[in-house]
Amino acid sequence: MQTAGKLMKVFLTRRIPQEGMKILSTGGVCEVSLWDSDEPVPRAELLKGVQGAHGLLCLLSDKIDAEVLDAAGPNLKVISTLSVGYDHLALDEIKKRGIRVGYTPDVLTDATAELTVALLLATARRLPEGVEEVKNGGWSSWKPLWLCGYGLSGSTVGVIGLGRIGMAIARRLMPFGVKRLLYSGRTAKAHAAEVNGEFVPLDTLVSESDFIVVSCSLTPETQGLCDKAFFSKMKNTAVFVNSSRGAVVNQEDLYEALTSGQIAAAGLDVTTPEPLPTNHPLLTLKNCVVLPHIGSATYSTRGIMAALSANNLLGGLQGTDMPSELTF
Repeated sequence: MQTAGKLMKVFLTRRIPQEGMKILSTGGVCEVSLWDSDEPVPRAELLKGVQGAHGLLCLLSDKIDAEVLDAAGPNLKVISTLSVGYDHLALDEIKKRGIRVGYTPDVLTDATAELTVALLLATARRLPEGVEEVKNGGWSSWKPLWLCGYGLSGSTVGVIGLGRIGMAIARRLMPFGVKRLLYSGRTAKAHAAEVNGEFVPLDTLVSESDFIVVSCSLTPETQGLCDKAFFSKMKNTAVFVNSSRGAVVNQEDLYEALTSGQIAAAGLDVTTPEPLPTNHPLLTLKNCVVLPHIGSATYSTRGIMAALSANNLLGGLQGTDMPSELTF
């Protein structure tokens, strides 16, 4: 325990759930200053806020680059991000300066997997369209083909990236009566046996799947992976779902595939940019369901994420173990 005069300064780029705040304020280790808003911190305020900080707790929307690290100065020991993704962090710069990084994997896996399945079903079975028709008077007599969509029973599902979240999605989809589960990625995964997953080349997955779920991380290899060539290999009855990162998809090519009938429908929980402008062409399409990046948005998950990021921060400040440290 440090004496009051020696408290280390930490800067939080946003209000975070109470579970995290409580840990930081009662730890007796740090003095918290924060951007006290639900909205992202403006760049100028971020650069001001980090000055002299020993620790930084940030979100996906905060670009932590050399400029921010320079503004923080030599005291900075730890960066804790309230996310599983870390493509907003300039890891080379951070490593160069010997700063430790904490993140929040695992704890949001179930919530994100549930949301992905919900998005897949909503897109395939045209739920938003159905809700709209009820509201606008489009619901008249029963018609054999009105609002027909695609079902999972007997289908082939392709998962791009069978990591923690991809696997959790696969587990939830199998009870729907999925016939084949294909997956692609860098390597075959032993745990795929649990869902009878078949490791196949990406081209095979794209051309044989009725549903394609993207749950890979964003890397130079996956940036823009889902492009014109990708969509042109899909079945025209196939449904495409992305809950990983927006930049994995070329949105102009996706729009083209959806309007030309190249693919049946798409469901996105992530876009580029975020938020997607309200006049974006994708938002004019009935066969495209866009959600505002709510994969991990359950009360309990966000509370656990906040607590984990707070404990990561404290571990980094005190030079002890961090519950979830990024090794790079």
